[in-house]
Amino acid sequence: MSEFQPAEPDFAQRTRDSFSRQKIMFLLGAEMTVVEPGYVEIVLPYRENLTQQHGFFHAGATATIADSAGGYAAFTLFPPDASVLTSEFKINLLAPANGARLIAKGRVVKPGRMLTTCDLEVEVEYTEGGRKLCAKGLQTLVRLGHRADIAEAG
Repeated sequence: MSEFQPAEPDFAQRTRDSFSRQKIMFLLGAEMTVVEPGYVEIVLPYRENLTQQHGFFHAGATATIADSAGGYAAFTLFPPDASVLTSEFKINLLAPANGARLIAKGRVVKPGRMLTTCDLEVEVEYTEGGRKLCAKGLQTLVRLGHRADIAEAG
């Protein structure tokens, strides 16, 4: 059970709707699998065209799904007239991402009226089973008020 209360009862559908408009997630083939107040998971299945020269998931793909997981974790707590933008994030790549899929987890650490801080984790799931933490990060997000979703406006 989440320690946070969403600002609206339909937070999960609003979050999924916004995610569906994020073209980079479509391009990568990522899927939002878990949406809870202050917590989101995004899964990215392995594809050869998402790899770097050694055949591991590229750091850019890893960081991209981590950024979105944290951003949407914060978004789940925002009122319906607000949108989210990443202000800053740092990610440490801890192990090669050489498995069947990545699971990015965004968790709100400290919500705020303007800035929200999120913890980011990415695990690699192996074909034969098991998972390993491959990336860890910290993120700051900005809540934009009176902008239901920037993509709708423009």
